[in-house]
Amino acid sequence: MHVTRTDRRFATVIIPLTVTALLAGCGNSGSSGSADAASDAGPLTLYNAQHEDLITAMVDGFTEQTGIEVELRSGDDAELANQIVAEGDASPADVFVTENSPSIDLVAEAGLLAPIEESTLAQVPDQFSPADGSWVGFAARSTVLAYNTDKLTEAQLPASLLDLADPAWKGRFGIAPGGADFQAIVGAVLALRGEDATRTWLAGLKDNAQVYQGNTAVMTAVDQGEIEAGVIYHYYWYKDRAESGNNSANVELHYFGNQDPGAFVSVSGAGVLASSDQADEAQQLVAYLTSPAGQQRSAQSTALEYAVGNDATSAEVLPPLDGLDAPEVDPGMLNGPQVTELMQEAGLL
Repeated sequence: MHVTRTDRRFATVIIPLTVTALLAGCGNSGSSGSADAASDAGPLTLYNAQHEDLITAMVDGFTEQTGIEVELRSGDDAELANQIVAEGDASPADVFVTENSPSIDLVAEAGLLAPIEESTLAQVPDQFSPADGSWVGFAARSTVLAYNTDKLTEAQLPASLLDLADPAWKGRFGIAPGGADFQAIVGAVLALRGEDATRTWLAGLKDNAQVYQGNTAVMTAVDQGEIEAGVIYHYYWYKDRAESGNNSANVELHYFGNQDPGAFVSVSGAGVLASSDQADEAQQLVAYLTSPAGQQRSAQSTALEYAVGNDATSAEVLPPLDGLDAPEVDPGMLNGPQVTELMQEAGLL
């Protein structure tokens, strides 16, 4: 094992400069070359907000290919983004990877990311990276509605994610508004429907939704019949089914499709810190994450998120990414601070 890991924590509200302590770590990395060509400099430091099963599989492949060691400093999206902004040019991080894009955008907007090399950006379709090339997508997850098959039929499911604001759904479904996952979904609604529609939708969710502390808790509540449905990302269900099915035996997934906000695909981003003193190796790591080898590692991992590289194939159990009919959203345009304000205004944070 080439990666030292620290404990993850629940996602928190994206509020700039809210800094929390992280456990220490260090490491080193690259995407091309050989072990003999590994850098003599200190190991690369990767600030990791992704699930560790996914990033460990990918970073292990990178180290095997290059001989460059990588150590993780793990936390949640907002925690690490805020830490980097607070550290500024003094940050020890060389690379930052996130679960969802709003947090890496926060770092980009602070001017703390170096441009990603064009050859790396070219390894991923344009829709999985921001237009400015400040970071690059390396994984994705689809928004879904998990529903209890004993309580709902396909015909009874909402046609749109926005329909959950209707009083008819009061008390019947769950969300995890405190997490970066749901906040990214709100960001998509904001980008696609605008501020007024988003404010109205959030007010409806405040009235109607049961609140839980994470996607797994939402899915478990659906499975146990505590609620009829819940908004989550796809891979929580697929991972549970692959392991034991204990929290999903009575649950199926509804994909909204039709370019509905409920079909939003959230992008996990990777960026190189402009302050890194190992810029070449850091660019190599990000290049590996998006390369065919890195994407294959992703697809073969237990994470069951989507691979996004050109011609990459995700795990066979997943419905094809290009068949989800997701809405077009620039992942660099999910306004995290405004999402936080709107959710606080609605009383969801």
